[in-house]
Amino acid sequence: MADTFHIEKSELIAKAHQQMQQVLPDNLWTIREKLALTCRILFDAGHDSGLAGQITARAERSGTYYTQQFGLGFDEITPSNLVLVDEDLNVIGGSGMANPANRFHSWVYRARPDVNCIIHTHPLHIATLSMLEIPLVVSHMDICPLFDDCAFLQDWPGIPVGNEEGEIISAALGDKRALLLSHHGQLVVGTTVEEACMLAILFERAAKMQLLALASGAIKPIPQKLGSEAHDWISTAKRNQTTFAYYARRALRVHPDCLR
Repeated sequence: MADTFHIEKSELIAKAHQQMQQVLPDNLWTIREKLALTCRILFDAGHDSGLAGQITARAERSGTYYTQQFGLGFDEITPSNLVLVDEDLNVIGGSGMANPANRFHSWVYRARPDVNCIIHTHPLHIATLSMLEIPLVVSHMDICPLFDDCAFLQDWPGIPVGNEEGEIISAALGDKRALLLSHHGQLVVGTTVEEACMLAILFERAAKMQLLALASGAIKPIPQKLGSEAHDWISTAKRNQTTFAYYARRALRVHPDCLR
């Protein structure tokens, strides 16, 4: 006989979170390996746009972070060809150079000490939505990690290689985990690489869904309380780790050189 049918929803949610902590394993990849995996995962998810886009993660030494070597595509990144840079984008580990557009990452890291990973890409549906100069609309359960968690920068400040763009973008992001940049692309941040990667995947799916919905009619909003509940239910470190591990397994089947 079932013995959980009388339990309140809040208690069932708490029990599920507790079980996930006990049963689901932690990811054991290094930061460099997670970054390489993220590059391949996002390549397969349509986030590549030539050499545009940057993926970074804080390194062990304060004021430094790892990023791709400029000139390599997302599908070519491995732990060994990442570069270590300081806030001025001077390469202090590895060879080559960082993408000059990484400058605004330095501004975001300074403004947000809680952030350990930043992903900026120009995937097709986000880039298309950005041309309409309208915010992202979150109206489906699957994309609720972005509910009330995606800022909007309506005025395009131009190419993000100057300090002005760093100030504008970091201010527009505020305390959110995502930012839609008009005529440009997306920015997501996370306390972990896994969190940022999952948000980036959801962001592109959300933009695609919004464009499809707008072509069919008016988008109906979801209730604030339920959207917030879904945001918190999905946005946990354990779920991010577990979902990232799934996408990593997929990526490794397609890109067996990824961790070399």
